[in-house]
Amino acid sequence: MQRIVQKFGGTSVGSISKIKKVCELIKKEFENGNQVVVVSSAMSGETNKLVDLAENFDVTNNKTEYDMILSTGEQISIALISMALKEIGIHAKPLLGWQVPIIGSKEQTKAKINKIDNKLLLKIINNNEIPIIAGFQGVDDDNNIVTLGRGGSDTSAVAIAAAISADRCDIYTDVDGIYTCDPRMVSKAKKLERISYEEMLEFASLGAKVLQTRSVEMAMRYNVTVQVLSSQTGKKGTFLTKEDKKMENELVSGIAYTKDEANITLINILDKPGVAAKIFTPLSESNINVDMIVQTGSENGKNINFTYTVSRKDLKQAILIMEENKNNIGFERLITNDSLAKISIIGLGMRTHTGVANKMFSALASEKINIHVISTSEIKISVLINEELIKKALNVLHTTFGLDSY
Repeated sequence: MQRIVQKFGGTSVGSISKIKKVCELIKKEFENGNQVVVVSSAMSGETNKLVDLAENFDVTNNKTEYDMILSTGEQISIALISMALKEIGIHAKPLLGWQVPIIGSKEQTKAKINKIDNKLLLKIINNNEIPIIAGFQGVDDDNNIVTLGRGGSDTSAVAIAAAISADRCDIYTDVDGIYTCDPRMVSKAKKLERISYEEMLEFASLGAKVLQTRSVEMAMRYNVTVQVLSSQTGKKGTFLTKEDKKMENELVSGIAYTKDEANITLINILDKPGVAAKIFTPLSESNINVDMIVQTGSENGKNINFTYTVSRKDLKQAILIMEENKNNIGFERLITNDSLAKISIIGLGMRTHTGVANKMFSALASEKINIHVISTSEIKISVLINEELIKKALNVLHTTFGLDSY
């Protein structure tokens, strides 16, 4: 007997027929002799409807009410799943976050899970029943409902798996696993049998939307084995596990990309201590995340140009902040580009193999693809290119690093 957490996303429970399909997957796991815990998102589109309702009012000053509204989407889906299971002879118990309880921090709309009391869950599964838990939500120390931010149901599922020492956490989605690249962009993309937590964390943070970043971080921290698979087929998917020697032999595991990129270049800044802080402090205070950063010197050695990237949706605000702080920073003028894309190759093998960057840059050069900005980490190399060249770049890199025949 194994203890399995099954998490179903919004598209998996988007209609009554899909909910009935999900219940067949739950029943199959349960009738295999396993203890099963289910975590569900709201039905697809429901959270957006709730957001639209709440935004008729001042959300900033009503975050407690906002979280209370948003949390109701999952209440509907878990009740429907429980009803559908009972109709096919499975005893189920729907539970909201506060009933478990899942204790979260006091940060409305973006709470972190601090603790999960597992006593009730263990009692239910040991009584041969299935708890059906609302994802994305918890309760703070003052008994206010809090939500975990978009994609928070993944985090709920992994945290519950850790709390009850589950053997595995299955994340059911509308895709059948993690691919070497987006199949919509690269026709030869292949499904991975497994991927390390660290690689998946890079994938998630670099634009792959299969898993929420915090859920991967939690799985890595608590060593939870996670499987990503399709709710339509239920067939074996991709496993997230600890890295091993075989993984390190694979130079590149996959390629991620994001089109939501823009950059700002500040021209002719006097090169002196503290200039970077003058640029990034006001951006940070406005909650604008800066990604790639490049500093280039001038011929006289006294001045620099400073380039950084932000999300495209933050570009207008970032420009305004720079203009407001122009005298303090001391730049002559600024240049922007909002038609960029970031491509990243990811692989544990980069730790032990040389020449990976040169191989990447040569492949892009062969297709006359210009690189604007470069950033690296131990297992990742990212480049910024013109957005219209993204499909060509993804395909040449997929072939160059042997992923076509993975």
